[in-house]
Amino acid sequence: MEHSVNFELIKSYYDNNLYSNGRVWNVGGKATDITEAEYQEITGLAYFIKI
Repeated sequence: MEHSVNFELIKSYYDNNLYSNGRVWNVGGKATDITEAEYQEITGLAYFIKI
């Protein structure tokens, strides 16, 4: 699977506890950041949509 441009950077921030689940969620789904599937790959949690 090919990852988004910023996937490795965001994953490294998360792995080093610089980004929380919430911060990763905030960048999920944006055109320049990560996809919803990549969010799940990084955090192990399902991406959800706030209503």
